Amino acid sequence: MKLFDYFLYAVVVFGWSTSWFPLKMQLGVVAPEVSLFWRFLIASFLMFVISFASKQTLRFGWRTHLRIAALGLCLFSGNFTLFYYAGLQTTSGLLAVMFSIASLINVLMVAALTRSAPKPAHIIAALVGIGGVCLLFWPELQISETAVTTILLCFMGTMFFCTGNMVSASAQKAGFPVIGTASWGMLYGACYLGIFSAIRGQAFIIEATPVYVGSLIWLALISSVFTFTAFLMLIGRIGAGRTGYATVIFPVFALLISTFLESYIWTWFSLSGLALVVLGNVIMVRARD
Repeated sequence: MKLFDYFLYAVVVFGWSTSWFPLKMQLGVVAPEVSLFWRFLIASFLMFVISFASKQTLRFGWRTHLRIAALGLCLFSGNFTLFYYAGLQTTSGLLAVMFSIASLINVLMVAALTRSAPKPAHIIAALVGIGGVCLLFWPELQISETAVTTILLCFMGTMFFCTGNMVSASAQKAGFPVIGTASWGMLYGACYLGIFSAIRGQAFIIEATPVYVGSLIWLALISSVFTFTAFLMLIGRIGAGRTGYATVIFPVFALLISTFLESYIWTWFSLSGLALVVLGNVIMVRARD
């Protein structure tokens, strides 16, 4: 990895580690899908400005737009909507840990699509990671009727995210610019969210409080524009496997943030579960590389 790759990696870890608590601050008055609509509408506008400033092409054929539309559905709308609704029922740190299994799911999805058996190390990593998630949620599974729903929502959101990674990787291999495709992808994502919100009869409002507006700006600028650009660029530069290390590190920082800001209480179950999730991701990433 070159120095710039380390910089991109640091941006991804920082951006995602600090995104989960602002996500929780968005929940309440404004419907989750409406908050996401504002987030990606703002982010897409900023991305188009960056594209114009950097003179990146924004003109693509209709077939390419179909691919970008899929990117918007998977990476910039569907996965976030599912995680936002999951956030109504759990702490932000646990959302981050659930998301960390993306590096495990990615390889299993590739194996299914290519009809090739995954390596034994991949299977071991998946079992270790899933076991860790079960330990993390074990206390809630015993006392909460919503824990299973939360896990299912997070799992489906992660599946959307992994599919979006594959779409982005194929687009970059075809030579399409990261910022240009991400600009359109975020706009498509905002359109999906706007249509979904309208169908559900949600009010397009913004909660006029410093907490809501501040978290919206942070999520649009830092967590969307900067972090997703760095993440997609990193996939193209060093590959999805090595980029996957970000999903190993940022849940640790996210849980630390949750500990201080949300009074998340560590137990032997959660400590053991977090260790297994990290171990499973490390095994998977090293096996892929």
